[in-house]
Amino acid sequence: MREENGFDEPPMSWKRLTERVDQQDWPAGALYVIATPIGNLADLSLRAVEALRRCDVIAAEDTRSSRQLLDAWGVNTPMMAAHRHNEASAAQAIIGRLQKGERVALISDAGTPAVSDPGARVVRTIVAEGYRAIPVPGASAVMAALMVSGATTDDNPAYMFAGFTPHKTTARQKWFRRWSATNMPVVFFESPHRLAASMGDLADVLPGDRLVTIARELTKRFEQVVTLPLNEVQAWLQQDPHHSQGEFVLVLHPSPDAPDEAPPAYVSTLLDALLEDLSVKDAARIAARATNLPKADLYRMALERGKNEL
Repeated sequence: MREENGFDEPPMSWKRLTERVDQQDWPAGALYVIATPIGNLADLSLRAVEALRRCDVIAAEDTRSSRQLLDAWGVNTPMMAAHRHNEASAAQAIIGRLQKGERVALISDAGTPAVSDPGARVVRTIVAEGYRAIPVPGASAVMAALMVSGATTDDNPAYMFAGFTPHKTTARQKWFRRWSATNMPVVFFESPHRLAASMGDLADVLPGDRLVTIARELTKRFEQVVTLPLNEVQAWLQQDPHHSQGEFVLVLHPSPDAPDEAPPAYVSTLLDALLEDLSVKDAARIAARATNLPKADLYRMALERGKNEL
């Protein structure tokens, strides 16, 4: 195993790279949408550090939480709050700064702003006003989980991100049925206090041999990633109380029996909505008109979904 010697000063290659980043184009009057670490502070990129330093203000989801990251990297840029409760007013304040030619950074507590985090409304507003939004990519819990799940391939790289599961059992089971009706991996988040119940609901609606990757505390000290069939998940959770602690990203692997050309996920959503008021036959007929998919296939889907609701 190769071990690196410690050093007091960055190697010349690091210095040269820093200089090259410094010499890049840094447009004024633009919003820099910056991904921040999801746990490991070292995952902040050189470009992100330089952007945070060059911006006139940093719009942060939680200024107190973000201050710890900025202090660790020696960034002294002033901050303003931009969270889900003040996005509209924050967007207007940011536009006022952009009008003056200032650079504004947008960050969330961890990971990528506007992806299952506040920020999308700010981005939409400033883009609609004709200002530039510049992405500064970085750490992503979704991509990190996919990287170690083995659920995607170069032949089939598609996946879906579903966000957090619903809170209540009935809604969650319906949600799982909808998202699992595909030949693509589905990435979703779950809180620790609902993890066991959520995995139980998933096992109730899918075959026990369906694989799921549980990624716990990604990039943090107690990071743990396991891939198990659903019928073994509860036993794994009970092995150690730590298995239910932390932040979780889950990857539901595609069914080995899924058809090569599964209908898009929105088709299931459409059928569920139609079945609330219409018969299986009428729901399939209207869905066929809306999607241009074969009515016979949609009828079978609607019939199966209707049975699941009984």
